[in-house]
Amino acid sequence: MTLHPADQLAFDRAMVTQPVWNRFNSAADAVGLADNVLLHAGPAFFSAAQITAPILNSACVSAVWEGLARDFDQAEAMIMAGEIKMHPAQDHDVVTPLAAVVSASMPLHTVYDAWRGQTRVFAPINGGARPSLRLGLRSEAVLEHIRWLNTRFLDVLQNGLAEGIALVPLAVEGLMGGDDCHGRTPVAGKALVAELKDRTPGGIRDEEALEFMESSPSLFLNLWMAATKLMMKLAEGVEGSSFVTAAGGNGQEVGIQISGLPGQWFTVPATPPKGRFDTDLPQDRALGAIGDSAVVEAFGLGAMAIELSPEQKKALGAYLPDNSEARMTGLSAGAHPYFRALDIRLGSTARGAVAQGSGPAIGLGILDRMGQAGRLGGGIYDMPVDPFSAAVKALGA
Repeated sequence: MTLHPADQLAFDRAMVTQPVWNRFNSAADAVGLADNVLLHAGPAFFSAAQITAPILNSACVSAVWEGLARDFDQAEAMIMAGEIKMHPAQDHDVVTPLAAVVSASMPLHTVYDAWRGQTRVFAPINGGARPSLRLGLRSEAVLEHIRWLNTRFLDVLQNGLAEGIALVPLAVEGLMGGDDCHGRTPVAGKALVAELKDRTPGGIRDEEALEFMESSPSLFLNLWMAATKLMMKLAEGVEGSSFVTAAGGNGQEVGIQISGLPGQWFTVPATPPKGRFDTDLPQDRALGAIGDSAVVEAFGLGAMAIELSPEQKKALGAYLPDNSEARMTGLSAGAHPYFRALDIRLGSTARGAVAQGSGPAIGLGILDRMGQAGRLGGGIYDMPVDPFSAAVKALGA
């Protein structure tokens, strides 16, 4: 399919980018986040009553960590009363995984474009294999973990940053080693840890931090989400372009944004991903699709590049839609010079989705909609064409 000229221009802007992680900023410093505002994945909730249980749980934990409330119950009451407000993270140039919530003083990875300088996107530190905000649990264990993550572990990461770490080379190394850069990132994660060790004066001596790094294969994911979103952000504002610049779900709704209509969400109700549960709970406990990590598939990786990841295909291949291979080329916009050795196409357009009759296949964690059991398993969310059709229609109007 020949790209529309506006889509080609947006794609070119996205691809001429060098994402580098070079520091941490609080959300207040980075995006001017007010003390009483919390950021969540996906599009906005229309009312407090709509907030899905896992995001509400994480918001309560974040509010206590932030010092907005003395305990989880008070935090919930303040959220329901509108004293604590909930906003979409991507509307503030932040990406956050699954049910994780960002608060004003939370330290965020800052990822900037080394070629053009001023454009930045932000993401919280990945919670790894411990009780984590992204799992949507309301517990003291999660609270204690983010206290450790945002202080002692933050210090370890800052000590190893040096002048900054370019992220695309780590992603390429991961993809060449069997990662998909979303559901599976251990190769890129290992390369990231090696960089941090090499750059830390005297090496990393915090044994707990080292053990956490070794046991957390998803450590690279949040950084790559920010890098992907940065490339999308640089494609924003091209008149007439349907290039996808945002994608995510909040468990209630899933949506996208496009280059030619920046800041405008096009949404559909969120159905659960299809996958195998790791726990003995009924299928109706699955929450609808959730997380800003959908930006990775909208960029053309994750489940859209599952052929590069035999382990991921083994785990999720049975849940891929029948035309998944056609989507991998039909939705994509073009080749990226950094990824040329892998022979993959990247980017996606709403026009391409409409022509294909479907959105991307997205690999996602499946959370308990009750907010009690955390992650139930992993699966594939088959994104319908409707939001893409609506975006193209709005563009024409």
